[in-house]
Amino acid sequence: MSDFENYQPETLAVRAGTERSQFHEHSEAMFLTSSFVFDSAEQAAKRFIGEEPGNIYARFTNPTVTMFEQRLAALEGAEQCIATASGMSAILAACMGLLKAGDHVVASQSLFGATVNLFNNILKKFGIETTYVSATDVAQWRAAVCPNTKLFFLETPSNPLTEISDIASISAVAKECGALLAVDNCFCTPILQQPLKLGADIVIHSATKYIDGQGRVLGGAVLGGKKLLEGVYGFLRTAGPTMSAFNAWVFLKGLETLKLRMDAHSANALQLAQWLEQQPNVARVFYPGLPSHPQHALAMTQQKSGGGIVSFEVKGGKDAAWRVIDSTKMVSVTANLGDTRTTITHPASTTHARITPEARAAAGISDGLIRIAVGLEAVVDIQNDLARGLA
Repeated sequence: MSDFENYQPETLAVRAGTERSQFHEHSEAMFLTSSFVFDSAEQAAKRFIGEEPGNIYARFTNPTVTMFEQRLAALEGAEQCIATASGMSAILAACMGLLKAGDHVVASQSLFGATVNLFNNILKKFGIETTYVSATDVAQWRAAVCPNTKLFFLETPSNPLTEISDIASISAVAKECGALLAVDNCFCTPILQQPLKLGADIVIHSATKYIDGQGRVLGGAVLGGKKLLEGVYGFLRTAGPTMSAFNAWVFLKGLETLKLRMDAHSANALQLAQWLEQQPNVARVFYPGLPSHPQHALAMTQQKSGGGIVSFEVKGGKDAAWRVIDSTKMVSVTANLGDTRTTITHPASTTHARITPEARAAAGISDGLIRIAVGLEAVVDIQNDLARGLA
C-alpha cells in the first residue's frame, strides 16, 4: 500500500505501513531482536553509512517500529515519523535535534508540567531559553519573538484546561520570523486534528495515551518533513531514546481501534461535561465541545469533536477537590489519560506540582481544578461515581 492518500483514516489505522515477512503473517510481526545479520561485510558497510536501506541495530532500526512509524505518519499526513520511548523523550528528541545553544523557544504557558520542567530545567542548561505566552493570544506570540527564536511549541487542546490555540494563526507568526511550529497533538490524535494541514511543521505524540488506548505501554513520536527531521533521527540514533519492538506492536494494535475509541471518548465526554455544568457545587467546566468554552467556535473548526478530556473547578478549593476524588469508587485515581477506563486527577498536586505556584496561576490551574479523562464506561456510571463527592 503506497498510495495512502486514497484511503480514509479508519482504513489507514488498520492497514497503513504493514509489511509481511516471508511467512506471510496477517497480523503484524513482532521482531524482538537487538541486531540484524548482514549477507556480507560489504552489505554491512553500506548499511552503516546509509548507501543501502535496511535494518542495522534496534536502537534506531526495527521492522515492527518502522511499521508503527509508517502507519502514524500516514494518519498525520507526514513524510516521516520517528518513534521514541515516551512522549517526553519525543519532545526532548525534537528539541535536541532541531535546536542549539543560544536558540530561543516561545511556548504556551498552558503546557504539561513535565514539558515545562524540560524547558526550564534541562534545555536551559544547554543554553536554550524559553519565553511563555498565552495559548490563545496570538499577539503575545508575535511580541515574544527574538532574533534567535527558532521554535514555537504548544499543546492544543492544552492540559488540563483544554484551551484551544489557533494553529493556523500561530503558524503564520512563526513563518514570519523563520521559526518552526511544533504542536503536541496528544489529546486529539490525528483522528480529531491534523496540525500539519493547519500549518504546523512538527507534530508530537505521547503514544502512551490514546494511541495505545488501554494504559499498557510507553511511547512517543515526532512527525514532520523528512529533511526537517534528519537531526531528530540523528539524536535518536546516537542517544537512543528508542521505542521497543514490543511497544510498537501494542501501538499498532491500538491504532486499529483509534477512530472508534476517539469517537466514543468524545461522545461520553460531551455528555459528562453537560451534566457537570448542571451541578451546583461545580463552579466552571472546561470542555471544547461546550458552547460555554471560550474557544468553542475555533475548536469546532479545527477539530472534529471536543475530545475526551473534561476539566472542572469545584467550589471549596483543594479540600473539596480532594473530597470529590477520594469519594469515587469506580473511576481510577491516576494521572494517566487516554485509557478505556475513566481516570481522575488533581493537576495542582500531581501533573503540575513541580512547577511554581506562580506558573500554575498563570496557566489558570487552581487548587479546585479536577481533570477527568473520560473512558468508555456508561456515562451514567461515571456521573453517579462523581455525584457522591460533589454532593
